[in-house]
Amino acid sequence: MPADPTTLDDSPDTSGRLDPESAEWVRTLGGRGAEREAAVVRLHELLLRVARGEVRRRSGLLRVDGPELDDLAHQAAADALLAITSKIGQFRGESRFSTWAYKFVIFEVSSKIGRHFWRRPQVPLEAEEWERLPDRFGLDPARESEWRELITALRRAVETELTERQRQVFVEIVLNGVPLDALVARLGSNRNAIYKIMFDARRKLRTALAAHGYPHDNTSEPQR
Repeated sequence: MPADPTTLDDSPDTSGRLDPESAEWVRTLGGRGAEREAAVVRLHELLLRVARGEVRRRSGLLRVDGPELDDLAHQAAADALLAITSKIGQFRGESRFSTWAYKFVIFEVSSKIGRHFWRRPQVPLEAEEWERLPDRFGLDPARESEWRELITALRRAVETELTERQRQVFVEIVLNGVPLDALVARLGSNRNAIYKIMFDARRKLRTALAAHGYPHDNTSEPQR
């Protein structure tokens, strides 16, 4: 998830060094009347295209499509538009205006997908879920006895080697298939923190598995 763009600090006027397209956006959105209204309509159309593409890209684990998915895109575009127009005076010109604006809509998509995921009833994790990991790890079905031993060793390592927080993140992402954005929203955290927790957890699991004769670690990375 990108850093919250709504936390940008005020900065001095940079219109003198903006590229022509960005300068035009700043001028029209910061103006009044029909010209501003037309710029707002164009910006909303741009944000909606980005939001639709982003929700489709991330929709795999949400189990929603059609009107419901499009509604998420519309909500994200509308909220991003409000944030951008209220902060147009804070645009620092360090990137093109369109790039700056995309950060707002990506942030809104991430937030809304995260909140949406947890509205769905969750099925309690059962012991059998561990036996479904071979498909996720791409293990060879013909070597069932080997991967059963590996899964048993992995489960033991998860239970004994990880901290409570590491265990929670690992189980949610790897076993439950929770999207990263949804977990970030639920834990009130951020992507970098979750990546760090998973990195430390995987390092511990690699060490534990290697000690039991399993040198290869196929534990999943968080989905971007």
